[in-house]
Amino acid sequence: MAAGIATTTTLPPATLAFYDRNLIKRATPYLTHNKFGQKRPIPKGGGTQIKFRKYNAIAVNKTPLGEGITPPIESITKTDLIAQLQQWGRRLGITDMVEFTNPDPVITENVDILGEVMGETIDEIVRDVILGCPSIYRAGNVAGRINIITAPATTDFTRIERSLKGANAKYFTEIIRAQTGFNTSPIAPAFWAICHTDTIMDLRALSGFIQVQNYPNPADAVENEVGSWGNFRFIATTKSKILPDLGGTAVTNALKYTTANTACDIYQTIILAKDAYGYSDLAGEGLRTFIKKKGEGDDDLEQRTRVGAKATFTCRMLTDAFCTIFEHGVKA
Repeated sequence: MAAGIATTTTLPPATLAFYDRNLIKRATPYLTHNKFGQKRPIPKGGGTQIKFRKYNAIAVNKTPLGEGITPPIESITKTDLIAQLQQWGRRLGITDMVEFTNPDPVITENVDILGEVMGETIDEIVRDVILGCPSIYRAGNVAGRINIITAPATTDFTRIERSLKGANAKYFTEIIRAQTGFNTSPIAPAFWAICHTDTIMDLRALSGFIQVQNYPNPADAVENEVGSWGNFRFIATTKSKILPDLGGTAVTNALKYTTANTACDIYQTIILAKDAYGYSDLAGEGLRTFIKKKGEGDDDLEQRTRVGAKATFTCRMLTDAFCTIFEHGVKA
């Protein structure tokens, strides 16, 4: 066996299951961007690719039928979108001296840290895939980033909703909640917006914005949800992308900027309709813990424990028109 590679374990199954659960638990709060795609797990032995298939609508035919004439048989067409599974992994080492002298549960602490970084990794990879969507709307409906000089306004969301509906985008009517695993829960029809935490203040200033605590049933909110406006529900995360100093002059508009007196920072809020993107992992291998105890591999003197984590998944856009990247500033 190759030295130092955390690929096997002699831990009892129940113990390893504890570490797996702990890893997933610690990763979950960071998994924001992958909540809203089509979920299609790949069974083991099912290959390394996932095929997202959509059937295309047929054109309207307004020609009346001739008397006694049967219309011709037509066939529908399909579009296949292929995504390739990839793996990401990290590992940490623990010396025997650390285990002998440290009063803390060192392996558990290492698993916790791996859970956090793997959650962030998965979230950022999915986020970056979505941000590759070419459907972009800029605050104030301006032409370019250098012209952005405003924070989000109600007119921006009105225009974005009009664009999504014009593309026949559908509202979300159900969602997978962290506490229910893969079971879906019904929600009021809405588009989801993933924004930076810096945006919360501007959202709360919108006329008609409803904070989570003022929902008819606040328990219906999902993790990190901050509120709603119209048919949009907002989730805030520090992992939302910021493009420093790429906007318009910020000083006269009281916007946040990174370098004084230059240009405002651009915040990229992702607005999603149903089926905008797909996410798939390998059954049983989506996020796993690997532990090599002292003495395994090239460790004759039992000096090292290695803790590793590995994620196997893929993500890709399915329909660009069902997503809008909303670029805007935020108030300082």
